[in-house]
Amino acid sequence: MDCFVANCEVGYIRLRYKLLAMTTENQKEQQRKRRMELFDLTGKTAIITGSSRGIGKAIAERMAEHGARVVISSRKAAPCNGVAKENNARHGEGRAIAVPANISSKDELQRLVDETKAAFGDIHILVCNAAANPYYGPLAQIPDDAFRKILENNIVANNWLVVPEMRARKDGSVMIVSSIGGLRGSPVIGAYCISKAADMQLARNLAVEYGADNVRVNCIAPGLIKADFAKALWDDPETLRRPTPGAALKRIGDPDETAGCAVFLAGRAGAFVTGQNFVVDGGATI
Repeated sequence: MDCFVANCEVGYIRLRYKLLAMTTENQKEQQRKRRMELFDLTGKTAIITGSSRGIGKAIAERMAEHGARVVISSRKAAPCNGVAKENNARHGEGRAIAVPANISSKDELQRLVDETKAAFGDIHILVCNAAANPYYGPLAQIPDDAFRKILENNIVANNWLVVPEMRARKDGSVMIVSSIGGLRGSPVIGAYCISKAADMQLARNLAVEYGADNVRVNCIAPGLIKADFAKALWDDPETLRRPTPGAALKRIGDPDETAGCAVFLAGRAGAFVTGQNFVVDGGATI
């Protein structure tokens, strides 16, 4: 009888430890979920322009990793399809689609919105990342057509693309990828810098106009990032030598190092942030 009682007590103690361990693991899982829900984009749909490479691609990949359905868009279909395929392979079929569109065409941007809605329904997140810079040199010599193209693609197209349904639904996060070029002058990309300064003001103005409808609009201003778009500024070692010593981190950035800011602004963590310009430049402008 004593042996039976002892065995029962041992079994009871083991059961208590097992239940305690399960409770502890459940609490840890709940705490993990609570920490992550600030950045959880599950159920959200994001359009990211210029997302077949560079900064846009990195943002799309990180948003998909955090649960969003992502729309990959740039001018050429093949690179868009490739990025969408990569995201679907990594995160599950149907997580990403490709909708090629040229930001200089209002009709193509409307098609981008229409096809997104047909595939995924409501649009919750918009990242205006695509931009143009067809001219490298002093402003005094820029052709009018090139200047006009920069302003129309980098400013006007962003205003076209802001989705009215966000205001009607009273929910949305819009990000315009600007540049630290918008904070200072340049002897070689002056028109681009002018357009990026205007993007910062566009974000502030739209934030004021759309704030009452709970639509947040912010800018992300990267410094020099190792992406194809800025290749002229980093590919040549002599050209690269000029900006890096002045940066606090003494290096240029990687496209993925801008993506965290976009995830923050897209999720609950950024729910009380609007009209701001987030500089991601390794300390180049301090």
